[in-house]
Amino acid sequence: MADEDFEGRIDLDAIIASKFKGKKLPGFVVRFFKRFIHQDWLNSILSRGYQGAAFCDDTLEQMDIKIEVEGLENVPRDGTRYTFASNHPLGGADGIALCGIISREFGQVKMPVNDFLLFIKPLAPLCVPVNKVGSQVRNLPQLLDEAFRSQDQILIFPAGVCSRRIKGKIQDFPWTKTFITKSVESGRPVVPVHFVGRNPARFYRADWFFRKFLKIKFNIPMLFLPDALYHAQHKTFRIVFGQPIPASVFDKSRKPLEWAAWVREKVYQL
Repeated sequence: MADEDFEGRIDLDAIIASKFKGKKLPGFVVRFFKRFIHQDWLNSILSRGYQGAAFCDDTLEQMDIKIEVEGLENVPRDGTRYTFASNHPLGGADGIALCGIISREFGQVKMPVNDFLLFIKPLAPLCVPVNKVGSQVRNLPQLLDEAFRSQDQILIFPAGVCSRRIKGKIQDFPWTKTFITKSVESGRPVVPVHFVGRNPARFYRADWFFRKFLKIKFNIPMLFLPDALYHAQHKTFRIVFGQPIPASVFDKSRKPLEWAAWVREKVYQL
């Protein structure tokens, strides 16, 4: 087995220890998780030495993932700073693919991230950490302000976590308002992005079992995302970019949270 440096590789024991702050999950639960994380395979991807956008492109190639992109012609390449707001169906491959595409087409990208993507260390140059070790980063407002004021493109998943089965449909949780308020403050048009895909069925079964049946508040399905990334190999996904929405559209006729829901609806209509 490869050396399991928590700062550079995925180590399930370290992730669980950090998230639970010394508390232990039942042994049978940990063993169950370990069956599905494909730790050696994932670490072989992480250890290839690529960082940032180069890591994204290399990972898609290594995993034989094909991306069909539509609607790029909708987004002018004129130096405009955009907020790309996307649904989050996969929790891993979607972030990697979108970072690669946006970096290649529009320049350097920054992505506020949560949970699994935060543990993919080669993505660190592209990431603004939303939480770390189970709690919100103390200087998060400052980090977000700096990112939105920068010349970088912003890629954001406003749901905060990947999609779940809700009312019989695979979809995001309601979107938070931050991308609306920060885009208005920084004058960034919002580009709705629809990533078409879904995780393996057992991801949604696990979510129901641990979150609904056992009522465990910790984001248990996050621990299944390495398995979901593994099963994204050799697949083709479709990404649709919509028309940019000027920041001036998000006026006081609706509350920011209502505007967020409106953009979410636009994404699923693409």
